[in-house]
Amino acid sequence: MTISEPATRHTVLQEADAEANRQLTTLDGWRRFAAGPPEPPVLLSSSELGKLSPAERALYDEDRLDHHARMLVVATSFVEKTVVCGRRLVLLNRHAISARRGLMVSGLPGTGKTSAITQLGLAHELLDQARHPNVADRIPVLYITVPPAATARMVAAEFARFLGLPVRGRSNMTDIIEAVVGVCTDTRTGLVLVDEIHNVSQVTRAGAEVSDTLKYFSERIPATFVYAGINLETSELLAGTRGAQIAGRFTLVPTRPFPYGEEWKGLVATMEATLLLHDHPPGSLVRLDRYLHDRADGMIGALSHAIRGAAIDAILSGTERVTKRGIDAIPLDHAAETTVKPSRRVVTR
Repeated sequence: MTISEPATRHTVLQEADAEANRQLTTLDGWRRFAAGPPEPPVLLSSSELGKLSPAERALYDEDRLDHHARMLVVATSFVEKTVVCGRRLVLLNRHAISARRGLMVSGLPGTGKTSAITQLGLAHELLDQARHPNVADRIPVLYITVPPAATARMVAAEFARFLGLPVRGRSNMTDIIEAVVGVCTDTRTGLVLVDEIHNVSQVTRAGAEVSDTLKYFSERIPATFVYAGINLETSELLAGTRGAQIAGRFTLVPTRPFPYGEEWKGLVATMEATLLLHDHPPGSLVRLDRYLHDRADGMIGALSHAIRGAAIDAILSGTERVTKRGIDAIPLDHAAETTVKPSRRVVTR
């Protein structure tokens, strides 16, 4: 029995949609992330391209578009530092019965905070799997994001949501917390990643209750807690007595825009090496590394968005190459677009 080309394309698109809906904030989504990305498609030769039917060519291009749509994680010095600090804390907390130390990852948007903590989580997950092969009832990592204007119940529900625990309207906070703590204890959760923690404000009643709930979770769950957020050093998360307690127990790892230098050049080269385009001259983006630093303002998120966006446009337009003009055509985030670049400053005499 053969499957028609339209049916095959429909199946591929369904799988792409399902992939897009897999979030790290669910256990299923996290496990798919830990399993690693799919193998990239093979770049065909000109003769092989000529043998494809229109439907086959459309599917081939769709696979390449999906490849470029995926966020590439690069092992930058910041990611490596976060992983090392996190692993050290996990080991130091292994036999602690109280006052476990945590990690805070702070910086501007687009500097790779989420990538860093998820790579830490991935390292912990893979190590746990290696130590306990073929054991399916362990959940070594739990990942949540703090919703805007969050309440304590909303955050507790995010913990339950990751674990797949039902949260009904009549469920009270004690029920939710006890269920979460019970599952995390039974499944040996050793690392809890809390993203978007800047949404917690100690100066509001709701924010203070969220902070207390997270602290209670950290006391009940024998795990290392990792927070990530925007400019935590000056945020309201560290305000007041509760904030002082967090500051006294959490190690801060700051991230900043990348300076122009060898590491930035390496980032550009790594991203260029992932391009699957038929007419892209190798090394042409490396020669634009200074321009790319100016364009992205040193932000790895903006750099990745610009290159991947230009690659997608190159496939859709048929040019099959990423150029300076193509990158200029990609709208970046407002911060990167409005920052005054050194080469554009007006010099007054």
